[in-house]
Amino acid sequence: MDSESTVTTCYRHPAVECHVRCTRCERFICPDCMREASVGHHCPECVKEGARSVRQARTIAGGRVSTTPVVTYVLFALNVLAYLAEVVRPEIVDRFAMVGARLVGPDGGYYAGEGSHFVFGPLRVEGVAGGEWERMLTGAFLHVSPFEGTFGILHITMNMIALWQLGRVVELMLGRVRFALLYLLSALGGSVLQLVFDDPWQSSVGASGAVFGVAAAYYVLHRRLGADMASVNRFMGLLLLWLVVSAGLTSWQGHLGGLLVGGALALAYAYAPRGGRRVAVQVGACAGLVVLLAVTAAVKVSELTGGGLPL
Repeated sequence: MDSESTVTTCYRHPAVECHVRCTRCERFICPDCMREASVGHHCPECVKEGARSVRQARTIAGGRVSTTPVVTYVLFALNVLAYLAEVVRPEIVDRFAMVGARLVGPDGGYYAGEGSHFVFGPLRVEGVAGGEWERMLTGAFLHVSPFEGTFGILHITMNMIALWQLGRVVELMLGRVRFALLYLLSALGGSVLQLVFDDPWQSSVGASGAVFGVAAAYYVLHRRLGADMASVNRFMGLLLLWLVVSAGLTSWQGHLGGLLVGGALALAYAYAPRGGRRVAVQVGACAGLVVLLAVTAAVKVSELTGGGLPL
């Protein structure tokens, strides 16, 4: 008695005859649907299901592991582009530099102290106290122009070398989102400390505050990993020496503010308990720093506008 053989086809491509089964779900699959496995072949659905069950690798802070420090590259590019823009249009620095409070006369000139009483016409407040809060971040992407002396090109060169060397390491240790938040909050911390302790009329630019925050994170993360600290300690010693020397050249307040904020946030990132509470602790640390910096800045601005300015 003759019997017809059963024709089997791929479950995804019914028109294609095949004779191979998925070793997991036992459905027939054609050569286009075969995925190599340790034993036999798997279908695309079983491969996806298996990938979901594999535990994803995480950084020491719980971030996604990546091999390319994209955020560092973007920040580097933004700083360089901002520098080129200010070379072409120097007035960008006046508009976006970090300034606590500055009196501007009807002639467009800047006045401070008793000199403002000899100006005929209304004065307006410029800077953070004048409602230009964006200066607290935009100033961290500007640098001294080469037209302002030999320190110009050296300023951005030193900061970008430090960002390139430190940022690529710290970003891969933290993950992209956490690193971006650390950089921006460190920059903000530097601006707030400058607002509080520096001359309110003094303008400041540079990524140094953010870079100092990244350097503090570099130190904290290496201690958390139990790495050999000899070279790290030497680096931090040079960094602190730079902080002391810079007191007579640039805004030491910005450097110190970035260092403190970056170090505090890195501690929260590195030592947050593992498990479901890790993200909550880290988010809480970020939110707490934002609130602290915002309240500190608001109190100082209130002091300046409530009688501290010689209007």
